[in-house]
Amino acid sequence: MSAIPEARRYDAIVLGAGIVGVSAAYHLFRRHRSVLLVDRAEPGEATSYGNSGVVEREGFHPIVFPRRLGALMRYARNDEPALHYHLGHLPAVSGFLWKLRAQSAPARLAEYGEAMNPILSHAAAEHGQMAAKARAVEYFRGTGWLRGWRSREAFATEAAPLIAACERYGVKYEVLDGHDVTDLEPDLAPVFARALFLPETVSVSSPGGVTKSYARLFEAMGGAFAHGDALTLRHERELWRVELADGAATAPDVIVALGPWSMDLLRPLGYRFPFAVKRGYHQHFRARGDAALARPVVDMAHGYVLTPMRQGYRITTGIEFARRDAPPTPVQIARVVPQARALFPLGEPVEPEPWMGARPCLPDSLPIVGPAPRHPGLWLDFGHGHLGFTLGPATGRLLAELITREMPFVDPAPFSAVRF
Repeated sequence: MSAIPEARRYDAIVLGAGIVGVSAAYHLFRRHRSVLLVDRAEPGEATSYGNSGVVEREGFHPIVFPRRLGALMRYARNDEPALHYHLGHLPAVSGFLWKLRAQSAPARLAEYGEAMNPILSHAAAEHGQMAAKARAVEYFRGTGWLRGWRSREAFATEAAPLIAACERYGVKYEVLDGHDVTDLEPDLAPVFARALFLPETVSVSSPGGVTKSYARLFEAMGGAFAHGDALTLRHERELWRVELADGAATAPDVIVALGPWSMDLLRPLGYRFPFAVKRGYHQHFRARGDAALARPVVDMAHGYVLTPMRQGYRITTGIEFARRDAPPTPVQIARVVPQARALFPLGEPVEPEPWMGARPCLPDSLPIVGPAPRHPGLWLDFGHGHLGFTLGPATGRLLAELITREMPFVDPAPFSAVRF
């Protein structure tokens, strides 16, 4: 990508070129702002590359702290596929976990659903609008996705809140039995006793490819991209300045969209949000013979997603609590691969080692989108947790509307930084 003249002035600088930052840059540029997008790497190569590529419609229930003693003891053994932790890291996340426990109360979960429904109802359309302009529609599948349970008892207990939320918010769903599942996906083994089919959820064959397409669209429109170090950001003479690989840039507005690296910049500025990073892994596999899947499948008992990607069939794992930059410990991949092989005829892995990424999370599972409380011209767009790919274009639009003082298309109050 092209270099930029030294100390060039922009209306806005967006720090971070994942799906969240690219979307914010795009929406600001559409509103006639000159925008510079800055990252150390190329767009779409970090968290935006390694997710399950799903644009959820029914994301009304976040990951919660286990409230039953049996579940808590099971996770404490540290041998569950859905959760792995580094024992030495637990003191560092204890405050986050305590707040997560409080946010897992039923009343809080109801508030979460009320806050999320308006923006989730726009998520697929916001992607669609950008994808059409970016010529990225080829990545998208309107085939919905499956959430499968291996026992009727687990389905009755665990699916009930999701079904109730779908009915409350008018989201389509179908309850399938084992025969229905194999009718829909003939190459799945009959291991699910019950499943939910969510037809309004959209998925993609390459989330990294989608993000790169959106970034190319932003540049083709006239936006600028540069490599630079976000941690060089400083405030001088009512402008924000960031050092680039070739020169520097200034702007009155700067957007922090650094995902799991956001607090590296914000802590020195005095912000103490209850932030944690959840690491995750994926690996691609070939299918045996001519086996195929048309849509992502969630194995609810084992906490992984199996989804068709351009690189192969991607298995994404659950949560790992560890230092963000600690060496990878992909034990969860090893735990779920046998379960995935029992579900679908997977062949050999495409890559020799699993990929590792990090999810930026807040205990109420809502992102922060809006102005920083104490620094004029500093804007925040991070903390999307497990819904970053889903929400990136929608929160990018919301942030751009706030910066340009338009009427926001959804209520921004639930996403305000002042809630902390």
